[in-house]
Amino acid sequence: MPQTPAKGRTARLSREVVAAAAVELLDEHGERGLTFKLLTERLKTGAGALYWHVANKDDLVRLAADRVMGDALTGGADASLHTLALAIYDTFERHPWAASHIGVVPPQPNALRLLDRIGTLVAKTTLPPERHFVTATAIFNFVTSVTAQESSNAATGAPGVSRDTVLAELAAQWEALDPAAFPFLTRAAADLRDHDDRDQFVAGLNLLLDGLRLQELKLDTATDPDRP
Repeated sequence: MPQTPAKGRTARLSREVVAAAAVELLDEHGERGLTFKLLTERLKTGAGALYWHVANKDDLVRLAADRVMGDALTGGADASLHTLALAIYDTFERHPWAASHIGVVPPQPNALRLLDRIGTLVAKTTLPPERHFVTATAIFNFVTSVTAQESSNAATGAPGVSRDTVLAELAAQWEALDPAAFPFLTRAAADLRDHDDRDQFVAGLNLLLDGLRLQELKLDTATDPDRP
């Protein structure tokens, strides 16, 4: 059962303070290295005071991840979908442990803010209202799932093994495949080895947003056939 914090400790602590300290420790030690002992030492408090604010480690990591998302959403309320998506990607690239813990189920305040901001921007387009939900959630899912997948890929490597080493080994496996059975993969092995994750994200984002603009253009043309 959670302990009741000693009087005076809760006055120094808040969920915001706990989240900020947890982000620092997660950046330093990763999710596996985060412990309540480290956090109590960082905050100079007792475990009981922490349990007043978070139920367990999973709750703590989700809180810290939502804090990271909040930082990504600071400012730029009128940013374009492209700028917003890149801000999220770049933030989670700096905090790779956080991406897999972002979602709207169970509700996280800043994840909900992100989805709402995406939906608000989609609603400013010429898409009909009945297409707003599916379009906004598709963009949200792309941004959050791709960043989470890249974080997961980075975490699967053995400690001390670089991304370049992992990609070189995987590219060698692709090159060794039968080109008759895997014609694309054998040709793309060198691209896999040398690719940039952010460029890959931008390419996918552009395809998604280009599709959105194409739908708008079709709707505008149907409404005004003389529009260039």
